[in-house]
Amino acid sequence: MTNSSDVDAGYSADARGGGSEPVGMTGWTGWITFASMMMVMLGSFHAFQGFIALLNDDYYLVRKSGLAIHVDYTTWGWVHLVLGIIIALAGLALLAGRMWARIVAVLAALVSAVVNVAFLAAFPVWSSLMVLLDIVIIWAVVVHGREMKSAF
Repeated sequence: MTNSSDVDAGYSADARGGGSEPVGMTGWTGWITFASMMMVMLGSFHAFQGFIALLNDDYYLVRKSGLAIHVDYTTWGWVHLVLGIIIALAGLALLAGRMWARIVAVLAALVSAVVNVAFLAAFPVWSSLMVLLDIVIIWAVVVHGREMKSAF
């Protein structure tokens, strides 16, 4: 049985009698599109940081001994480059409303936040902004990710 408030809100009862599935696009799908574009941008930023670390070790303000994790910038460069590519691709797949893309998006944003906390000593403002973007991405995907499936 469908509750009238569910119909008014754009939801219908699940065929198994369980939860509800979105019927059509709601205003919240904009948050997922935003999160997707932020992931593409965040992935690009990570890749950019990776290229800088690979090409010019002297660019960063802190020597590798001053980082939270003691590794050289070549290693950090590869980590940022690979993580950036994964995040950007997951952001593009998120637009299709795929469940696996939501899972990858949340995990990649979580790993990105942890990596940026470890990289905080090298670039405090940049890393803080990256962590903030990761939090917004996680929130949008977890809270409103299911709505994107019905949008396309």
